[in-house]
Amino acid sequence: MTTAPARRTGLVLFLLAFSQFIISVDYNIVYVALPDIGESLGFSAQSLQWVVSAYAVSFGGLLLFGGRAVDRIGARRLFLTGLMFYAVSSLAGGLATDQSVLIAARLVQGVGGALLFPAVLALIATSFEGSLRTKAFAVWGAAGSLGLAAGALLGGVLTDLVSWRWVFFINIPLALIVLIPAPAAIRPDGRMNLSVGGFDLPAALLATVGVSSVVTGLVTGPEEGWTHTLPLGALALGAVLLAAFFVTEARTREPLMPLRLLKNRPLVVSVAVLLVFQTALSGGYYVFTTYVQPVLGYSAIEAGLAFLPLTLASMIGSGKLAPKFMERFGMRVTLSTGMIVNGVGIGLTAVVMTTGGSFYALLPGSVIWGIGGGLVFVSVFASAGSGVGDEEQGVASAMASTAQQVGGAVGLAVLVAVANSTFTGTYAEAAKSDIVSGLRLAGVIGAGLLVLGGFLALVLKKDAPQQGGELPAQLPAPACGPADSCAALQKQSASSQPACGTADKEPEAAGSPV
Repeated sequence: MTTAPARRTGLVLFLLAFSQFIISVDYNIVYVALPDIGESLGFSAQSLQWVVSAYAVSFGGLLLFGGRAVDRIGARRLFLTGLMFYAVSSLAGGLATDQSVLIAARLVQGVGGALLFPAVLALIATSFEGSLRTKAFAVWGAAGSLGLAAGALLGGVLTDLVSWRWVFFINIPLALIVLIPAPAAIRPDGRMNLSVGGFDLPAALLATVGVSSVVTGLVTGPEEGWTHTLPLGALALGAVLLAAFFVTEARTREPLMPLRLLKNRPLVVSVAVLLVFQTALSGGYYVFTTYVQPVLGYSAIEAGLAFLPLTLASMIGSGKLAPKFMERFGMRVTLSTGMIVNGVGIGLTAVVMTTGGSFYALLPGSVIWGIGGGLVFVSVFASAGSGVGDEEQGVASAMASTAQQVGGAVGLAVLVAVANSTFTGTYAEAAKSDIVSGLRLAGVIGAGLLVLGGFLALVLKKDAPQQGGELPAQLPAPACGPADSCAALQKQSASSQPACGTADKEPEAAGSPV
């Protein structure tokens, strides 16, 4: 990546933050459209989760590769490429007339995310310096939270007023808003570094196919039977491929994931906590969506509005409360508290679900759920970078992000299987009481996992509270996934060259509205 200064920092910040907005919208916009998608293309209650999981699998499986590609090819090149992937795959998804085409389009969208996400982080880190960088990441995190809220509401509006296909078509104009001005606004990359062994393609392939196989086994198991050839074979193949991934990483000269990082306790614990967190979060979104639509009979627009308290509370948790908690109590306590509060929120949301329930009964749990999630989003990525050298902060961030996406895909598969274990057939055919029983069970299990994850976070070493309201120096690039937002801040290397924020003397740019 080049360190040449960019001249229009306000525009650059808008483009980068808006790209994170697109990533968040693209994940969340699909949930409220799932019932219509399932009915239109003939998905079963179990297989419908692939509309979400396909995106998460390719996104998570290729994040390590995407991070390395940014270093080798250039952040600007990968930024533009990722956006083009989004636009083209969204067109294909909107035009899909069968399940396989839609799932393939979602896989390609995930590839776009795996390229775009690390490129955005790298461009923020090299385009701003000092307090400007801090403000830039705060704007970036707020854009992600805004994307979650907008995704749920926009998905409902488009599905109700036009068609579910527009939850994909909408990405095309959104991508063009960035693609048209970006080539002129964002500084060019330097020469590409295409040295042999720099990408570790075998490891990227093994990770992606291995994770996909595991999720396939988990998704098909409840329908086919766990001893059937497909789920059993897929799980076995996934286990073998993931084992081969670690063997490959141990032998290659330039691994995607240096195995020595597994000796870093803060990183390993953070990755484990994040895996648990996203497992419960993805399942929680599915449980919430299924309850308010098939059970309560909400329209897509009403379902989108029902998500707003949750996402707004998450914005408060990540943007307002998390920095103050970390300043006063440190990362360890903040992360543990966030996980437990998040678990209490999801559990409370689940236990009040009844066939004659209402939005107001869900409100207290939704708010607690969102606040806890906001605390986790910030502190988990901060702890992941503790004790990791400057040259491997990107790898640590990618490992955490990969755990997030993999946890989302696997967790969704497991908790959907639990939720659907209490009835057979489609939601339209099943008794609402049976559907609610399964949803409550899945929600409570997810809540229990989060509470256990909160205690797991206490394995982290005690850290001193931060002084002056600043996050620690050893902090990785924020790596929140499509369904998340965080205001975690990229650590600043003392040896880095001046970035555009300093060069251009535009301190107000980082606060530009998104």
